Amino acid sequence: MKGYNRPLLLIAVILFIDQVSKFWVKLNMTIGQDFNIIGNKFLIHFIENNGMAYGMEFGGEFGKLFLTLFRIVAVIGIGYGLHYMVKNKYHRGFILNVALIFAGAMGNIIDSTFYGVIFSESTFYDKAVLFPESGGYSSLFHGKVVDMLYFPLIEGNFPDWLPIWGGEHFLFFRPVFNIADSAISVGVFLILIFQKRYFKEEHIEKESIHSEVLED
Repeated sequence: MKGYNRPLLLIAVILFIDQVSKFWVKLNMTIGQDFNIIGNKFLIHFIENNGMAYGMEFGGEFGKLFLTLFRIVAVIGIGYGLHYMVKNKYHRGFILNVALIFAGAMGNIIDSTFYGVIFSESTFYDKAVLFPESGGYSSLFHGKVVDMLYFPLIEGNFPDWLPIWGGEHFLFFRPVFNIADSAISVGVFLILIFQKRYFKEEHIEKESIHSEVLED
């Protein structure tokens, strides 16, 4: 059980922060409302989406149901993989990164699975209510994912001489996301950056174990 402590703790912390932040936003903000954290460069900006990470959409009611069920199947697969990695003593950094991805996927699954049942509709004028008497705004598996982290760091116009986009307005960074999205992105990014280290050490360790078996 020792090898599970850190990944499970990381998953619990990410899920707690993710869900607390989403509950707070749902119960205290209306759609489109802003809170400036660092001037105009970091805002809490409340939106909801029916689709994938960073506000991307996946069409229609059937698409929404398919996406939610796909997420559930995917997170079961990631969970099994994480168990296998811990059991077989994979690189600790790799395990923790997979735990980040697992926690992020779980965080958004909670939204899309349960939020439509437990919350009333958030609108531009009304805040949501938890467990409303009239019931939630949707059915099981059809909830909307709550996003709120917004970093419009650079805004301006492309120079006129630039082909195609010349003179057009641009904004970086445009997507609005949440803690769960961040956990997934960080986990994937770190795996890509450190993959040689993770798998090199794993290969060396397996070669050492194989040599010891042959010697015995």
